[in-house]
Amino acid sequence: MLAAFLAAFFWPATFVPLAGYMTPLLAVTMLGMGMTLSVPDFTMIARHPGPVVLGVCSQYAIMPLVGWGVASLLPLPDELKVGIILIGCVPGGTTSNVCTFLAKGNTALSVSMTAFSTMLAPVVTPTLTLWLAGTYMEVPAGQMALSIVQIVLLPVGFGLACNVFLHRQVARIQPAMPWVSVVAIAGVVAAVAAKSQALIATAGFLMFAAIALENAVGYALGYAAARALGVSRADRRTISIEVGLQNAGLGSTLAAHYLSAAVAAPCAVATFWHTISGSLLAMYWRLRGFPAGEDSQAPVRRLWERKGRDAALEPAGAEA
Repeated sequence: MLAAFLAAFFWPATFVPLAGYMTPLLAVTMLGMGMTLSVPDFTMIARHPGPVVLGVCSQYAIMPLVGWGVASLLPLPDELKVGIILIGCVPGGTTSNVCTFLAKGNTALSVSMTAFSTMLAPVVTPTLTLWLAGTYMEVPAGQMALSIVQIVLLPVGFGLACNVFLHRQVARIQPAMPWVSVVAIAGVVAAVAAKSQALIATAGFLMFAAIALENAVGYALGYAAARALGVSRADRRTISIEVGLQNAGLGSTLAAHYLSAAVAAPCAVATFWHTISGSLLAMYWRLRGFPAGEDSQAPVRRLWERKGRDAALEPAGAEA
């Protein structure tokens, strides 16, 4: 994604035509996300909503306000302020699931939080963006909500249905889907970078500082909120990553279609920066480990045991 951003920045004319394909590219990414989900990921939310609801509420309470705070603090053009706020208002990114696994966090909680925050996005994301960014520019919240349904919920739902009813066929292509998603998101990033090249060149450093600050504060406050809720260390890491790591690719697409290319620019930068920062944080936690005697995988087992006895009785090799 970083390579795509740099290539589009230095050779914008080559990548501008990709702007017309941003919606299908993001839809492909969401389809890949749906193919990784299963029905128990959602039934777990209904049966034991506590950790998931608390985590998602923390995400939608913390990140939008952090984005608004950073945008208000730094002397950015109004369109970039809106972009920073929009980053905070989108749901959690799918990369958070991988980062949580690397951090020895609660992977099951991460998957459920991402799924739940994505389900809420058609209502929450436009509403929060209108509330926090409406003073800077007009925000077509209704159109954004409909677009999120079309390019996020429908592909995720279709991917989930394929995984449920065509599981064997989906299992054959699942290993390739992460790479397909990376290429698709790289296309979105390149399209936005190409269209916003002049703005990035003039305000790039301050914009990146705002993105990095928003991201870091999100991680820190997410961890602090989880600690205040009294959850395990593994769950704290999970909620921290889920709060700080956003689906900025969705923000890029929404901004490019309904706001402006300038608003999409911070979202494009955040797309690759969140992946880098999330991976670095995950590896730090992985190397740090847990205090002696603490079972970091216990929360994972507690959440995933709700998949039922059949899953629990599968041979050990089947889960790998």
